[in-house]
Parts: sequence; structure tokens; C-alpha cells
Amino acid sequence: MWSFSKAAVGNRQSAFGRLPTADLPIARFRRLAMMCAALLALPLAGCIQPLYAPAGFGLDSAPLAAELQSIAVDEIPQRLGHYVRNELIFGLNGTGSQPPPHYRLMVVLRERVQTPILDTVTGRATSATVIVDAEYRLVTIPDEVEVTKGIAFNVASYDRFSNRFSNVRAARDAEIRNARVIADSIRTRIATVLATRLSSVPAPAVVRY
Repeated sequence: MWSFSKAAVGNRQSAFGRLPTADLPIARFRRLAMMCAALLALPLAGCIQPLYAPAGFGLDSAPLAAELQSIAVDEIPQRLGHYVRNELIFGLNGTGSQPPPHYRLMVVLRERVQTPILDTVTGRATSATVIVDAEYRLVTIPDEVEVTKGIAFNVASYDRFSNRFSNVRAARDAEIRNARVIADSIRTRIATVLATRLSSVPAPAVVRY
């Protein structure tokens, strides 16, 4: 027959009894961490708003987004013009909807290439720089009243190689980078002007019954 002494049983019970108490500091630390996270989130509670909720007339407001979506972009010649126009259409109206146009955007591009570095052995250029000037003009429809105009500018460089096809691909990548930067610059400038125009419009009077 097996026999156990009371002292051994007591020691085992006390040993098992100490296991939950060993986890108390961890549980307290977790509760303290949750309380700190909740306290830190309180100042941000008033900063959260629905994505499509109507807001003021800032650069991210719903009225301004509707104004930007109503801009029709004219055709721009050449391959670079195709890139710039696609970037503008996506930047102004990335929703895919086709609201009636209220504005007309015209863009004229001037592109030039410089080769500042030459190989002294072969006499070939080892790099090239694509410089693009974009003159834009935004007018209303159908009155053709000028809203804003300006010139966007960007420079993109690329390395030249002995392979002709690699040079063509690198030059095209530089054009695409230029198109993205120029389209983003034009959109930001137009959005700033339209936001100013919207903020100057008095809010409609609220009729209460």
C-alpha cells in the first residue's frame, strides 16, 4: 500500500497553489497595457470620420472631389501626352464614373532630352535627362471662363546602354515617371484653386419649420 505523509501532501498542494499566483503579475501587466491603449486612443476619437461623409471644403472634401470628377481632359498629342492624360484622368476621377463635365483641362507639353555625361572612349552618352514642361489651362463649360493656368515642370534621368532596345525602354520609363509627377502637380494646383473657390461660396440657408 502506498502511503503519503501530510507534510508531502501539504507541500504539493502549496506548490500547486502557487501556480495561479505566479501568473498574477502577467495578468496585471496585460490589464495595465489595455488601459494605457484605451487612454491613448481617447484623443483620437474625435478625429475619425466616415470615408464618404460630407466634409468642408479642404483638399480631401466631398464637394471638391465632385468638382475634380467633373473635369474633362482634352486629348494630348504624342506618347508622353497619352501618359500624362491617363494619369490626369485617374488622379481627377479614379472612380470610373462619368459625371457631366463642368470644366475643361487643356495641356500642352514640351519635351527635350539632354546627355550631360559622355564616355571618353566610345564617345557615346552614358546617361540622359528628360525635361518636360507642361502648360495647362482650366476653363469652365460652356462659358470658357478661365479658372486657372500654370506650368508644371519635372526632370527624369536614366542610364544609357549599348543595347538599343534597353535605351528605348529606359527612355520610356523616364517619360512615365515624368507623366506621373506632372499629373500629380497639376491635380494638386487645380484642387487648391477649386477648394478656394468652394470655400468662398456662402453656405445655403437652413430653413426650419
